[in-house]
Amino acid sequence: MADETLDEVEHYEIAERNLRIAEALLFASAEPLSRDDLATYLSEGADVPALMAVLEERYAGRGVTLVRRGDKWAFRTAEDLGFLLRREEQETRALSRAALETLSIIAYHQPATRAEVEEVRGVQTGKGTLDLLMEAGWVKMRGRRRTPGRPVTYGTTDAFLDHFGLETLADLPGLEELKGAGLLSSRLPPAMQVPLPFDGPLRDDEDPLDPDDIFGEDDTEETA
Repeated sequence: MADETLDEVEHYEIAERNLRIAEALLFASAEPLSRDDLATYLSEGADVPALMAVLEERYAGRGVTLVRRGDKWAFRTAEDLGFLLRREEQETRALSRAALETLSIIAYHQPATRAEVEEVRGVQTGKGTLDLLMEAGWVKMRGRRRTPGRPVTYGTTDAFLDHFGLETLADLPGLEELKGAGLLSSRLPPAMQVPLPFDGPLRDDEDPLDPDDIFGEDDTEETA
């Protein structure tokens, strides 16, 4: 009986130490942390999701809350206090309407190629627009479509989820909300439907990126 009590005490102490370590790591990081990011500093076999659930409960209703962004976690100012504390955003240039529309289309249609974005918008999308979104850290190259020309496919990042306060892509607003916010213009087809975005591993119609893509994009588009 005494041994069981000692085991319980030891288990509790290890769990509390893991919670303190995870709490410190999350507070010190400006970016959301993944299970692997946290597990590196925790005891062997630590249940990271369970620890995050405990922290989330402990911080519920406080000025700072634990939020999930995709497969990562972060401490953020409580939503109802956001007007008091606003993080300073360093933006080299404001996003144009074309960039906002491109970002919205990629978010909902990912994985999407530049040609597919242009098909939805009805106008050409300059390479600089995609470069700007990637520099902001909101869009990434996923792979290459298995079609003639092997165009690059694009998707959103965890930084995109974090910036817009989304836990998963399923939390994206509806089409009418996007139009009301000015993120989609009247140029879009009136019958346009919002599909369920795909944010997983490469699909069957995607190939991994070429080594050269890591250092310089070669976005070859489909030919007619």
